[in-house]
Amino acid sequence: MGSGSVSVGLRAMFSMLTPNESSFERVEEVPPYVQQATPFFVGLMVLEVVVGLLKTGRSVVTISDGLTSLAAGMVSRLPLLLLRGCELSAYMYVWEHFRLLELPWDSAWTWWFTLIGVDFGYYWVHRFAHEVAVLWAAHQVHHSSEYYNLTTALRQSATQQFASWVFYLPLALAVPPSIFAVHIQLNLLYQFWIHTELIRDLGPLEWVFNTPKHHRVHHGRNLYCIDKNYGGILIIWDRLFGTFAPEEDKVIYGLVFPIRRYESLFVQFHYYRYLWKKSKAYRTFSDKLSTFLKGPSWKPGKARLGDHVDNPKVTGREVPHDPSWSLPLQAYAAVHFLLVLWTYHELFQNKMMLSQLTILGMICYILLTLTSLGFIIEQRPNSGFLETFRCFVMMMMQRYNYLTPPLPYLTVPTEAFVSLSLLFWALQSFSQVLSIKRKSD
Repeated sequence: MGSGSVSVGLRAMFSMLTPNESSFERVEEVPPYVQQATPFFVGLMVLEVVVGLLKTGRSVVTISDGLTSLAAGMVSRLPLLLLRGCELSAYMYVWEHFRLLELPWDSAWTWWFTLIGVDFGYYWVHRFAHEVAVLWAAHQVHHSSEYYNLTTALRQSATQQFASWVFYLPLALAVPPSIFAVHIQLNLLYQFWIHTELIRDLGPLEWVFNTPKHHRVHHGRNLYCIDKNYGGILIIWDRLFGTFAPEEDKVIYGLVFPIRRYESLFVQFHYYRYLWKKSKAYRTFSDKLSTFLKGPSWKPGKARLGDHVDNPKVTGREVPHDPSWSLPLQAYAAVHFLLVLWTYHELFQNKMMLSQLTILGMICYILLTLTSLGFIIEQRPNSGFLETFRCFVMMMMQRYNYLTPPLPYLTVPTEAFVSLSLLFWALQSFSQVLSIKRKSD
């Protein structure tokens, strides 16, 4: 990566690109800023861990929570392997068929107008995601961690994009898709660095911009934090629309009712199941529908957004959940996660050369791996059986060259590691079956 690319990539993380260097005539010319940001994500996360150790003497990230957050980020982008992002696809359709005027793509005024317009749209995307239960079912993924660090920023929803596109369509009446495609990425990238406890206060910038201080409040489950500070880049929307709250008492992070789970598919989809079960308890169709369209805490007889009467009291002494599991098992999970992360990276890099069937198969393998690692973290009784099956699938995929290591000289060590993993879990499973049989006898 050249020095120019490093400069652009780093400044993109803070939405500090200039109109001249980030205005394009056609969508196809727009760089994949989010995809190119991976080295900066990794670098900043490592920096946060090092600074956190120096400042506090402890790691700001745990293996269990960090892996779960990164896994959620991976799952959130898997749909892009099969279809173009809903936000851009819907936007281009409205632009091509319904635009009222065409702002010049190479104008700095268009660029700045779009920055503000996308951020305004994001404010309402975010606010509705908290105030409409079926949208909250998607967004709750991002709030499910009881920690607040840069890995939390990557804990994203796989389904939120299927509704968020609606809020950006007014821009498509005038703003070229290429400029929108730039700013929808920059808006997302900006929100990465504000997920940290290490930056405490940024002085006068706090009045205008969304900062770590403001966003910590948004992630809190303290009563004063709930449904506050929705802004993306700018905090002015919250100040204008009455949803701003300053940081006061110690912020306790996570969902009001913590799930304390680490299995990726559960983290992504459990709330949809909860809403369905909740709706079935009501008799009238109106109440059943309101379960999905009103606030997450709504119940019959309450206001549209419900209330927080049933919320567990936050004392400020709560400790984030951190499951107790052995250091060797943590190392095992971390190594296998890095291997599947490489597979994920290679899949995105080579997706244009692969058949849809191959891509679908690789997606299934990635989901299988993330699910199995989640079972191991949660120490589920059946985790050994699932991991045995996964290691067997992995070994077969290596044999037929669907999986390749990052470097050629790692081929033999990687294959040996997978074979030993399979042997270990097979023996564990066999031992577990014998133990169950003895108890039944």
